[in-house]
Amino acid sequence: MRRRLPPWRTLGAGLLRVCAVWAVGTLTMLVLAAVLPDFRLQSADGDSATRIGITAAIGAGAFGLLGALVWPVLVRALLLVPAAVLGALVFFLNGSLLWLAINLIPYGRGSTDPTTAVVVAAVMSATSSATSTFLTVRDDGAYRRRLSRLAYRRRRREGPRRGPVTPGIVFLQLDGVGHAVLRDAVEPPDGSEPLMPTVAAMCGSTHRLSRWRTDWSSQTGASQLGILHGSNEDVPAFRWYEKETGEVMVSNRPSSAVELQRRAVARTGDRGLLALDGASRGNLFSGGAAQVALVLSIAARRGKETRSRAGYFAYFSDPANATRTVVSFVAEVFRELAQATRSRLRREAPRVSRGGLYPFLRAFATVVERDVVVTAVLGDLLSGRTAVYADLVAYDEVAHHSGPRSRDARQVLRRLDRSIALIAKVAERSPRPYRLVLLSDHGQSFGETFESAYGLTLEELVRAGCGLPVRRRARRTVSGSEARTAARTALHRPEEDGQEVPRKPPRSAGPVVLCSGNLGLVSFPDVPGRMTREQLGMRSPALLRALADHPGVGFVLVRSERHGPVVLGAGGSEHRLATGEVVGPGDPLAPFGPGAAAAVRRTAGFPHVADVMVNSAVDGSGAVHAFEEQIGSHGGLGGEQSEPFLLSPLTLSPPTEDGDELVGAERIHAVLRRWLSESAAYAGELWGATAVREPEKRTARPS
Repeated sequence: MRRRLPPWRTLGAGLLRVCAVWAVGTLTMLVLAAVLPDFRLQSADGDSATRIGITAAIGAGAFGLLGALVWPVLVRALLLVPAAVLGALVFFLNGSLLWLAINLIPYGRGSTDPTTAVVVAAVMSATSSATSTFLTVRDDGAYRRRLSRLAYRRRRREGPRRGPVTPGIVFLQLDGVGHAVLRDAVEPPDGSEPLMPTVAAMCGSTHRLSRWRTDWSSQTGASQLGILHGSNEDVPAFRWYEKETGEVMVSNRPSSAVELQRRAVARTGDRGLLALDGASRGNLFSGGAAQVALVLSIAARRGKETRSRAGYFAYFSDPANATRTVVSFVAEVFRELAQATRSRLRREAPRVSRGGLYPFLRAFATVVERDVVVTAVLGDLLSGRTAVYADLVAYDEVAHHSGPRSRDARQVLRRLDRSIALIAKVAERSPRPYRLVLLSDHGQSFGETFESAYGLTLEELVRAGCGLPVRRRARRTVSGSEARTAARTALHRPEEDGQEVPRKPPRSAGPVVLCSGNLGLVSFPDVPGRMTREQLGMRSPALLRALADHPGVGFVLVRSERHGPVVLGAGGSEHRLATGEVVGPGDPLAPFGPGAAAAVRRTAGFPHVADVMVNSAVDGSGAVHAFEEQIGSHGGLGGEQSEPFLLSPLTLSPPTEDGDELVGAERIHAVLRRWLSESAAYAGELWGATAVREPEKRTARPS
C-alpha cells in the first residue's frame, strides 16, 4: 500500500493551504477595493499601502473564519427551508458574513454597502474555493474526504437501504491492461519498487492473479458484452458489415451498442450480471443495471437518470470537482504535448501521429472520464450497492499511441493505482463489506502499423487484389478507441465513428474494408450471403493469394464450398477447421498459439462473419501490424492482446480448477456470477434455488 505521510507533514501541508487561501483572499479583497467604488479598505483621509494591506488581510481572515465557524451552523439551521428559498438566501447570508467581517476590523477602516457586500462575498468565496481545490488536486486524502461527505449526504437523502448486509462486489476493469503488463507492474523484473504498489500489496496476500484468454475478437465490444451479458455470439470484430441491412455495426456506436445488448439479452433470456441492485459505470453495455452512468448502450435514451451524459452533469455540478478536473485536464494536455515532442526529438520508432485533437482526447480519457467514473463508484460504495462494474479506459487510450510498455503508459498505470487505492479506502467506510475484483477485457500488442511497414493500407491491398483502382492517399485509418466515442457522447455527437465509415456504404462502391486493430474484414455488399472461396476465385482470382502471401498478413479465413471454413497462409498452406487437417508447408495458425484454431473456428460460425477475415502477421516477440493508426493494438490474434488478467480476492473461490484454463468472455461471466452467488443469503435472493450453469468450456486445441 502507499506509504502514509507522518502527522507533522500532513499538518504542515494543511497550514500551507490555509496560508495560501488567506493570501489569495487578501489579494482579491485589495483588487475589489480598487475597482468597486462602494467598497473601501481605508479611511476617508487615506492610509498607507501597508495599513491597507493589513486591513485587507484582517478582513479576509475574519471572513474565512466566520465562514468556517458560522456557515455550517447556518446551513444546519436552514435544512428545512425549500431549496429555491435557500439558494436566494445564500447570497444574502454570505454578504452578511462579509459585512460582519469588515466591521470586526479593530480600527474600523473598512466600509461597504449591503449590495456591494454580496458581490464581494461571492467573488471571494469563488476565488478561495478555486485556490483550495487547486492546492488539493494531488491530495487524494482531501479528495476522498470531500467525496465521502457528498456521498454521505446523498445517502441520507435517499434514506436507509433495505436488505441483508452481505458482501458486495466491485468489478473494476482496467481497459487494455494485459496479464504480462500487470505482472511486471507489481513485480518488476529488475527488482525495483512496484509501479502499482496498491495492486502489488493485493497480489499474493489478499488476492490471486490469474490469466484468461479472449476470443478471436480481442476488443472491448466482444469482451464486455460477454462479461456483462453472458453472450458475445456474432460479434466478429470491433466493426463489421451486415449485408441484410446494409449497415456497418460499430461496437462503440450507441445505436449498435443498443442492438448488440438487445441481441445478447434475447439469446440468454437474462438481463445481465448487474440485474439486481447493480450499477454500471463507464461501460459500453449496462449489464442489466438500474443505476447507470456514462453507459453507451443507453446514451440515446431520454430521462434524467438514464442519459449517458447525466453522470457528467452530476459530477461537474460540484464546483470543487470541476476545478480539480479542469486543472488536471490542462496539465494532461501539456504533458501529452511534451511527451509527443520528446518522442519526435528522440526519433523513437515505431510511432504514430499524436497531433490534432488527440491531446484533448487523451486528457478526456485519463482525467475527465477517470474522475467521473471513480466518483460514481465511490458513491455506489457509500450507498451500499450490491454489485458495481466500472471501466477505466485511460491506459488503453495512451497505449494505442505510445505503446503498451512505454513510459507514457507506465505513468498512467501509476495513476490508476492511486484510483484503486482511493476506491479501496472508501470501501472501508461503506455501509456493507466489499470485495474488490480487478480485471481487464484484453491486452495490447506492440508493433509498427501495416501502412508504415509496407507503404499501403489494407484497403489499398484489397482493391489491388480485386483489380480496382487504388487511391494512393486513402483516408487515414484512425484509432477507434473507446475514449474517442465517449468524448463524442459527452459532446452529444455519439453516432460518429473514428474510422469515418458510412453507416450504410453504397453497394456499388466495391468491397467494404473495415479494421479492428490487426484484424481486417472484407465484405462485398453486392453479393448476398457469405461469399465462398470458389466465388471469390471467379470474381477476383488474385485477391486471396495477394492477401495470404503478403509478408504483413499472418492468415486469411474464408469459407470453402467443399471443406467449410478454411484458413489460408503463405505458400499455399491451409488449415481446414472442420477436420483439423493441415495442407501445405505448415500450419498458418501455429505462430498464434494452441488456442488459435478453436477461436477462429468459433468465429467462422457467426452469421455476420465477413466474406474474408484477415489477421496480420506476428513475429517471435509478439509484435503485430495494426491495420489502424496504432502502435499498441488489439482486436485480433497475436502477442499479448489475447491475454488479459483477473485479480480476485482469496475469500472467493478460485476462478478455475487446477490446470484448467479460462477461455472466452462468456466463461468470465459465469465465474463472476458464481462469485456473486457465493453468499448464501444473496444467492437465494438473486438466483433462487436454480444453480448457475456455466457455458460449455471451449477446448484450447483443435479437435
